[in-house]
Amino acid sequence: MGALILVRHGQSTWNAQNLFTGWRDPPLSAKGIQEAQATGRELKQAGVHLDFCFTSALVRAQKTCTLILQELGQDTLACARSAALNERDYGALTGMNKDAARQRWGAEQVQLWRRSYAQAPPEGESLRDTGRRVLPYYKEQIAPKLQAQKTVLVVAHGNSLRALVMELEGLRPEEIVAREIPTGAPLRYQTDDAGRVTRQ
Repeated sequence: MGALILVRHGQSTWNAQNLFTGWRDPPLSAKGIQEAQATGRELKQAGVHLDFCFTSALVRAQKTCTLILQELGQDTLACARSAALNERDYGALTGMNKDAARQRWGAEQVQLWRRSYAQAPPEGESLRDTGRRVLPYYKEQIAPKLQAQKTVLVVAHGNSLRALVMELEGLRPEEIVAREIPTGAPLRYQTDDAGRVTRQ
């Protein structure tokens, strides 16, 4: 059986400030570093040994991946990096405090931009848009490793992972609205030789 482990990066400094981050590239906060290390220790205690790892082009995901690998004693494992796994582009919301955005556009509208499937913020990406780059990359680069019964780590972002989870778990657009992926908490899936999820 293949094994897929998804991890949202540890808390970033912008997460700590309640800012929309998107494609901006702030580092991990001190809490985020601790979250990444704790994830690595959890995976080590579970007996995980990785064959491959993938991460986004953003430093908060790359640093999280590095810290996990160090805790696993696999820090020489090379990770493929791709902007296809980046967080969604928040467009005009990028860098804005989330409370300030709610005051400007209303809490209901901001919630739709943040969690809905098809609504994009001004000049930004919807979850559907994000999936249009995440899923082809997953199918071309990651799924073949799972079909070969390898253990694969993907360290990415809340919305790039939500797009992937939606596909893996067969969720409908209305079901993904309530799905939150916390920082530094691994999701583990077992897959068959066709890359289909058999157990979560």
